[in-house]
Amino acid sequence: MPKPIRVIIAFVLALLFCLAGSTLNSISAAEAKPAWQAEWDKTVKAAEDEGALVLYITGAFEPVFREAFQKKFPKIKVTTVTGRGPELSQRVMSERRAEKYAVDLYVSGNISPLTVFHRAKILQPVQPLLLLPDVVDLSAWYEGKHHYDDAENRYIFVFEGTPRSGEITFNSKLVNPAEVKSYWDLLNPRWKGKIVSVDPYQSGPISAAQMFFYKHPELGAEFIRRLHSDTEITILRSNEQMLDWLSAGKYAFGIGARNVDDAMMQGLPLNQFLPGSLKEGSSVTAYNGTLSYFNRAPHANAAKVAANWLLSREGQTAWLDYNHKSGGLYDSLREDISKEKVSERARRVKGAKFLWLNPAWIEELDAIRDIIKKALASSGKGK
Repeated sequence: MPKPIRVIIAFVLALLFCLAGSTLNSISAAEAKPAWQAEWDKTVKAAEDEGALVLYITGAFEPVFREAFQKKFPKIKVTTVTGRGPELSQRVMSERRAEKYAVDLYVSGNISPLTVFHRAKILQPVQPLLLLPDVVDLSAWYEGKHHYDDAENRYIFVFEGTPRSGEITFNSKLVNPAEVKSYWDLLNPRWKGKIVSVDPYQSGPISAAQMFFYKHPELGAEFIRRLHSDTEITILRSNEQMLDWLSAGKYAFGIGARNVDDAMMQGLPLNQFLPGSLKEGSSVTAYNGTLSYFNRAPHANAAKVAANWLLSREGQTAWLDYNHKSGGLYDSLREDISKEKVSERARRVKGAKFLWLNPAWIEELDAIRDIIKKALASSGKGK
């Protein structure tokens, strides 16, 4: 065989060998790609093809999605509708009655998802959405598990677990917190006539305090009864009036006040007990951190991407960063991220005693309020 032909044949064989090697390497690389990564890439691509995501959220989450998430996934246009739980839930149910299916995810507190959406059976399970390894890894989460608000542990994912010590605010000029070791110390005659509460029959932070007191084995119905019968407690409907009177020193303790952090940042002499500072411990619940996924969601893939991102280390860190700008009021249930930007009053303390507030206890509020009503009547302060 002539030499030129042998050279050509050798070149062709070498080229075929290289192409075969390249193909094998590509196949090997594809086989080495984790299954979750392939599924994630596929989901992101599908979400980008959908091109949209619709969220009903409280205002605290708007910058998280409109800025951090949108920057991460620029091809998915984020539309948010913000408001309080009752407003958003009413909107969702009105849309449903009109057979309008506009929203993908609901990110807010824990009352409306449980008492409205779950009861109406319009939610899909969250667990099938979860894909990223650091989201499904249970060791990364508080108590080594995913928390849900519904009894089935399927529909209302809880990613926030913020401690509160009975929703008690005190005047820092009148009260030395080091001298208050127990909730029972509020019954000390020294504080008689110096305690004010928001209307105990209204919903709000006061409800979480009532459930905590009632279900705590060291407090219970007797503590609630005596708090309202033995202390000459004053009942107010106006939160602003409560904060004014507490700040002025007319009262030493207030129960169930809202916007305390705003008042503190204004320099008013107010404070709250740190988690773990009282011997009975603190409650833990989600005040503004649950995720629900609607059935018939118009952008199922975008919803999956958003859910995974929000619950990931990256998403929860972004949320705490934005949360910090408004006082660091909430704590993530992820245990593998920095909590430096969470306020001391909202941060779970390792080794402290905590009572997780079961949302089902909402059903016991009528019984609790009946105890309060009778106690106030016995003290001459009943309605």
